[in-house]
Amino acid sequence: MVGLGSTAQKLQTVADQAEKVYKRLNKLRDEVEQTQETVEETQSRVTTIEEELDEQRAVLDAIAEEHDIDVDAVAAEVHISEAEDGAAADDATTDDATTDDATTDDATTDDATTDES
Repeated sequence: MVGLGSTAQKLQTVADQAEKVYKRLNKLRDEVEQTQETVEETQSRVTTIEEELDEQRAVLDAIAEEHDIDVDAVAAEVHISEAEDGAAADDATTDDATTDDATTDDATTDDATTDES
């Protein structure tokens, strides 16, 4: 009879584990469904925004044409300005980092000099 008790306990352990796996599987299924819904909603919003953007672009092109403005030239100017501003900002950041390193090196040299005295 001892063997039956051990078998029953093992079966109960397996049943408990199967129930936990089943609960986790259902939870994951729900999460996947929610993720799919979110992706579909996001795709719908992106499509709407793209359509609105196309409409706004058409209006801007019509206005630009009415006022003899070359939209491509203006866009190119903006991109060049942004690139130059970005390069200037990168240079400033690099200069700051170099200055900070030099200051740290100077402080270390000063500390070493003071310790030697």
